[in-house]
Amino acid sequence: MKVTVFKRGKRPPEDFDAKKLRASLYAACLSAKSPEGLARNLADQAAREVEAWSGQKSDITTTDIRAQAGRFLEHNHPDAAYLYKHHKKMM
Repeated sequence: MKVTVFKRGKRPPEDFDAKKLRASLYAACLSAKSPEGLARNLADQAAREVEAWSGQKSDITTTDIRAQAGRFLEHNHPDAAYLYKHHKKMM
């Protein structure tokens, strides 16, 4: 089932893209000094969790995605979770 992601501000909604999510999670893990293999594994696992969660919905927000993925990372890599959840605030 297609899931529509609504973004903040006036940006148009778009289809959920697991590849974009994985890339973002991977970058957060690398920024937290994780080895590449661990970063890839965590990004894949977190993205699968979000995909499973979002598969039951037709519309979600980027805030929803960030919260779901952040919860997974909090349990598995707290430093990466912090970086992932606060990325926009640190720029």
